[in-house]
Formats: sequence, C-alpha cells, structure tokens
Amino acid sequence: MLSQLKLSHLAAGAIAVLVGYTSSVAIIFQAIESLGASQAQANSWLMALGMGMGLTSLILSLWFRMPVLTAWSTPGAALLAIGLKDVSISQAVGAFLFCGLLLTLTGISGWFERLARLIPDSIANALLAGILFNFGLSAFLALNQDTALVASMGLAFLAGRLWFARYTMLGVLLVGALWAAAAGSFGDLAQLDTSLHMPEAVPPSFSLPVILGVGLPLYIVTMCSQNMPGVVTLRAAGYTPPVSAGLTVTGIATLILAPFGGFAFNFAAITAAICAGPEADDDPRTRYLASASAGVFYCLVGLGGATVISLFLIAPKALIAGVAGLALLSTIGNSLSQALQGAGGREAALITFMTAVSGISFWGIGAAFWALLFGLLANSLLHRRPEQAPPTTQPATQPPLPAAPTD
Repeated sequence: MLSQLKLSHLAAGAIAVLVGYTSSVAIIFQAIESLGASQAQANSWLMALGMGMGLTSLILSLWFRMPVLTAWSTPGAALLAIGLKDVSISQAVGAFLFCGLLLTLTGISGWFERLARLIPDSIANALLAGILFNFGLSAFLALNQDTALVASMGLAFLAGRLWFARYTMLGVLLVGALWAAAAGSFGDLAQLDTSLHMPEAVPPSFSLPVILGVGLPLYIVTMCSQNMPGVVTLRAAGYTPPVSAGLTVTGIATLILAPFGGFAFNFAAITAAICAGPEADDDPRTRYLASASAGVFYCLVGLGGATVISLFLIAPKALIAGVAGLALLSTIGNSLSQALQGAGGREAALITFMTAVSGISFWGIGAAFWALLFGLLANSLLHRRPEQAPPTTQPATQPPLPAAPTD
C-alpha cells in the first residue's frame, strides 16, 4: 500500500483538511460558545472532532479501498449554535448520544442504502455539481479580495495542467502560501496557541425536550444535508459507496466521542470530492490513499488541537477560497457533463442543479436535500408524460391514393 502512495495523495489529503476546517470551524466555535463551555471543554471538542474524522476516514478508506472521507456535521453545528441556548452541556451530550444511536441504527438497518440506490445518475451528478458550484465560484470571486494572490494561483494551476498535472494542486498551494507569506497576508502569528490540551469528558444527562428539540433535528439535518450529498459524491466519482457500513462506523464514533464533544460524524461531500477527483490520482483504484492521508492529517490536527486551528484561522481567506475552488474545477465540470449528457433527464438534472446552487433552506434543512427532492419529483413527473408520436409524412415519390370506390 505504501509503495502506491504518491505526493498527489498527500497534497489532496492536506487540501481537503485545510478546506474542511477553514470553511466551517467558525460555526463550531459558535456552537461551543452557545453552550457556555469552558476553555478546556472547547479544546476537547476540537480534539474529539479531529480524531473522530481522522479515525473514521482511515477505517473506511482502508477497509473498502475507496476515497471515503468523513466530516463533522456542518449544518448540525449551525443548528447547535442556535438551538443550544438555555441547554446545559450535559443535556447537549445526551442529545449527541441520541443522534449517534439513530445514526448507528440507520446503518445497521440498511434502509438508507436502499434509498440511495433509487437516485438516477443524472440527478446524483447534478446535485454534486450544485453543491460544489459556489466553492468553485469562490476562487474567481476572491480575485476582488486579493487579485495578485489569486492570479498567481490561477497561473500556477494552468502551468500545472500543462506540465505537471498530477501535482497541480500541490503547486497551487505552495505558490499561494509563498505569495501570501511574502505579501504579509497571514494574520498575527502571536495568536498561535502552542499549548497542549487533554480531552475532557462530560457525563450526559437526558432530557426529553432536549432530545426531541436538539437530538432528533441534529440527526435529520445530518442525514439530509450531509450523508446524502456524501453518498452522491462517491457515486458521481464512479464508486459504489459503503453506505450502511459508513453510517454504522460514524454512528459508533459519535456514541464514543459525544462526551468529549464529537456531536455528529457523517460522510463528507465537498472535501471528499477533492480526494475522489482526478487531481488526487489518475488511477481511481488508488485514490483511497488520498482520503487515508486526509485521515492521518485530521488526527494530527486533532492532537495539535488549538495550535493547528489557530493557524488555519490566520490564513488569508483568498488563499483558502482559491485552493478550494481550483481543486474542485474538474469535479464540477465532469459532474455537469454527466448530468446533462442524456436528453431525457436533462430538465430534472437542471432543476436539481439550480436548487442546490440557490442555497435555499426550509425548517433548518439545507438546499442539498431540497435539490434532491425537487429533482426526483421532476424526474418522476417528466418520465410519465405521454410520448408524442412523430408526424407521419408521405414520401414525395409516393403515388396518389386511389379514389374511393362508388356504388
């Protein structure tokens, strides 16, 4: 296995971790703050989340030999940032355990895997393209924030595609980091927290209102807004995702790490697309080493805790946006091409794509779920419309019909 490890695997794994943390770690901080957790408990959350993502990614990637990457539930964290007010941290842990139990039972039962098989490939690819679209767009919007930095990264991307395709994103990351460092775009290095922290467990307490008001919604948004797009990401990349096993593993990880702050783990979508795409490896059979590398990096980030997180937070936003957007360009293009390839499912695929891009949200459930729902509904209705018979025309050389006989 190690003989197959390439620099592109390490680069893709590192970029996935970088994008994963910088894109949503601020929401985690908001959730922690809403609970009124101590600094030790906050550090424990970061360690538990990093180790949980790292170990589950390693287990699933190496077990199934495919780029299965896991993540914390970002919409779940947003839900917690709003819903944990007036809730004690022990009651919150009880809700996390309830969510972990539901995730585990979902994996064991296998019903979600059967549901995922019903999604047409055109809808799956359109959903993935819609989820990733704004991340790709962010690379170009970042030109307004720091034109020189993003332009240098864009030139590095084009040069990489021409001369060192396998290491394109590594080149983009290095050029961007060096340019930002030379320009003084990184934040104050004095803000780095270099102290080491130990995990701190919080004993759970169970409150029915908190379980129904926090635990159940946490499970629903994690399944709809995270696990379904994560499954679609692997399918669109040409893999048959281990849905039930993945849910079981992430559910058990949630049960184990909930007292330490591991509130919910699930399939990753955006970061998984980085590891499952051609930039990670031309050979899809060995791309799992990219997600396994990301798992190792996640564990290191978890162990490094506040030090690594504070480093991520001082990185210029244009650097992160540029790396994420350029890393996902190929995946977005391939997904759109596959989604719109067949004329029969093109309209439903476009509805899926546009809904995902819109970012709409109802009842705390994000656009990914509604895009899938609207796309499947449109696909079902459009395939039921009656086929119009082609007009019958007589060849020009056909002789005139004989007159009708008369009595």
